[in-house]
Amino acid sequence: MEQQKLPNATLIMVFGIISIVTCCCYGVIGLIFGIIALILANKALKLYAENPEMYEGVQTVKTGRILAIIGLVLNILALAYMIWAISYFGWDTLQDPQKMQEILEQYQ
Repeated sequence: MEQQKLPNATLIMVFGIISIVTCCCYGVIGLIFGIIALILANKALKLYAENPEMYEGVQTVKTGRILAIIGLVLNILALAYMIWAISYFGWDTLQDPQKMQEILEQYQ
């Protein structure tokens, strides 16, 4: 019997990588990709657990899942930092480089 590739294995890996790479985008974009990758990975691993001899590519799914978890953590940290910066400095200050420079000079 020929083994089939687990569904979405490559997509899970790609989304896991995208979730890490986009953690600098205010933590929102990467969070979306990380959650999708994690959901798809859990479904694929459940499918594999039900019939392991039928599927191949479980290592790709596991790697993608780990990348998605790392991406989620990084994106949550980035999002928390952005929320802190907005609440501490204010949105107007973050938008104005001159005001931001003045505030940073006060702390030196």
